[in-house]
Amino acid sequence: MKTTSEPIRVGVLFSETGVTAVIERSESMGTRLAAEEINRAGGIGGRELQLVHCDPQSDPARFQALAEKLIVDEGVRIILGCYMSSTRKAVIPVVERLHALLLYPTLYEGFEYSDNVIYTGAAPNQNSVQLAEFMTRTFGSRVFMIGSDYIYPYESNRIMNDLIMERGGETVAEHYLPLDAPWDAYLDIAKKIKHFSPDFVFSTVVGEGTAQLHRAYARVGLDPARMPIASLTTCEAEVQQMGAEIAEGHITSAVYFQSLANEVNARCVAQCKQRFGDEVVTNMCWEAAYFQTHLLAQALRRTGSDSVRELLQVLPGLEFDAPQGVVRIDEDNHHTYLRPRIGRVNAKGQFDVLEEARQWVRPDPYLVEHTLQDWSAHVRLHAQ
Repeated sequence: MKTTSEPIRVGVLFSETGVTAVIERSESMGTRLAAEEINRAGGIGGRELQLVHCDPQSDPARFQALAEKLIVDEGVRIILGCYMSSTRKAVIPVVERLHALLLYPTLYEGFEYSDNVIYTGAAPNQNSVQLAEFMTRTFGSRVFMIGSDYIYPYESNRIMNDLIMERGGETVAEHYLPLDAPWDAYLDIAKKIKHFSPDFVFSTVVGEGTAQLHRAYARVGLDPARMPIASLTTCEAEVQQMGAEIAEGHITSAVYFQSLANEVNARCVAQCKQRFGDEVVTNMCWEAAYFQTHLLAQALRRTGSDSVRELLQVLPGLEFDAPQGVVRIDEDNHHTYLRPRIGRVNAKGQFDVLEEARQWVRPDPYLVEHTLQDWSAHVRLHAQ
């Protein structure tokens, strides 16, 4: 970058409308909160970090078109964004072809690497392995799988099926519904779950369907204390959408929960509520969007340049004291060291942390090892 006071412009691709807007709006909030903190602290060598927002409307084709528009027409070299894997996979060819950089803050199915992507959400060895171990140990090994009809649920269910089988279990049924499936479709699924009576349900439903599934589950009289829905994607945003009375008792494996009791998290949650309203809840995707923006700012300060080549030389190995604890970008695979946890929704719509890793877990996006790393046997039960 030349010596100048001009802003550093960064593209932001999170949906404000569409079926996944609830969670993507929280990612946008995390990004904006971090950018405002960075600018209050003097920006990047005195230059403002300026966010260029677009609304892809939860549509992979729009994500792809808007990514190209941001790079070609708006002149940005860096994009913060994407939630669904289908949207990430639509954007990657664009950033690779145009030599741009994508920072992706969402947990995903793994089995991917790109020179032009930094992955700050959880890889399967940082959530799926922990969830499979906890659920089979605590509830049993017969699982019913239900997912939304796109890339992530198919791949995530494949991984979970392997993990369950390794533990002597079985998948009793596996179903997929369109992202815009109606209420009756979820009610039919809930009736099927009741018929099969598994030990637990593994849900990879996302977007508006998450609340629909949980409401249907309650409607047919299923008891989460005996047979919970276990998920990698159901977080505080979806819990707020469906209501705590519907979500209570269900289980999520994540690296971050709003309820984490540490000084950094308390400060960030308070600032988020002050900035966006007391009713706002934070979640794992919000947190990754927040800390990846700070990691980007660190890299920009070190390079003095928004050159993608130079940024990729310094981003690997960077650390940040995030709300979940200290995180680090891996030097070899562009993924992030994170701290896995298991949480259960309580009556207030927050998560009680039942188990957590002793320390961060190195990302293994290709799931070379199916064993637990640094996982504590200590269980903290806040609600029986």
